[in-house]
Amino acid sequence: MIWLTWRQHRKQALFTAIGLAILATFMIPTGLAMRHTFADKGLADCVRALGTASLVPASADTCGKASAEFNSQYGTMSMIGILFLVLPLLVGLFWGAPLVAREVEAGTHRMVWTQGVSRRHWAMVKFGVAGAGALATAVVYGLGMSWWLTPISQAGQHGRFNVFFFDMQGPAPIGYTLLAVALGVFAGTIWPKVLPAMTATLTGFVGLRVTLTTLARPHYLPARTLTLPIKDATVQTNPAAEDWILSYGIRDSSGRMLTANAQMACAPDATGPGAACGADLGLGPGSYNWQLYQPGDRFWLFQGIEAGIFVAMAALLLYLAVRRIRRIA
Repeated sequence: MIWLTWRQHRKQALFTAIGLAILATFMIPTGLAMRHTFADKGLADCVRALGTASLVPASADTCGKASAEFNSQYGTMSMIGILFLVLPLLVGLFWGAPLVAREVEAGTHRMVWTQGVSRRHWAMVKFGVAGAGALATAVVYGLGMSWWLTPISQAGQHGRFNVFFFDMQGPAPIGYTLLAVALGVFAGTIWPKVLPAMTATLTGFVGLRVTLTTLARPHYLPARTLTLPIKDATVQTNPAAEDWILSYGIRDSSGRMLTANAQMACAPDATGPGAACGADLGLGPGSYNWQLYQPGDRFWLFQGIEAGIFVAMAALLLYLAVRRIRRIA
């Protein structure tokens, strides 16, 4: 049964390997070039000196200038990398969706079931082979993208919690890929034709990803709040460069939001608290900058939580797919 499954799906495996090889021919040279430039400009020393995971090229000092030069040279790389976000979906469309739908559409499943192979055994072998292939692809993709994105993230071009960067690295792509395959398999048990199964996979995967990214991810752990004085010319807009700012604004002394999506910093007023700073905006004494954020050191924990959610959903879909296969005529 394993040999038969391999024979049926070796073309998908070959195309996947070719796709990863093409991806590697782009990622390895550019990744090495970015790492060389990052070290050559002394940015690695800047990161170690600041004790943070990334830099913000907002200052005019040596590190800020070096970071700005790096981002100017490799600014387009992050945009190119976003194109690779579709890889987990492609695996689901071309590995998962046809796995059952093509068999049922062509009627070849009946030949196997009449040769002493139970439906359960047939499903477990096919799902296991497809899952192993998807897992290997996702691990290579996730680790490779993590390695490739590291210089860009550390140079402050994008934080690791950036919606696109988060989805391209670490264990999260493994969960996405397994879910896409499981969703395709399950769709094939409901719509036993390849094109409807692929359409359902595409719609369901995009819907789940968008829903969890926008509604669930910010709340995996309780967010922290930070208050910053308005009368401080050195106030920063971020608690730290790698933190994920969820919401921010200016509040009055009672905590009421006065201005959303804005921050203010004024030089201390030597004339005392009856300051005119912000008076033209209606800011009275006691107003302060407010931020709601997820700390940057939670990045890997959030990666693990999200990967676990998608893996659990994939396991549930495969279980339901096995139950559905028992009902296929």
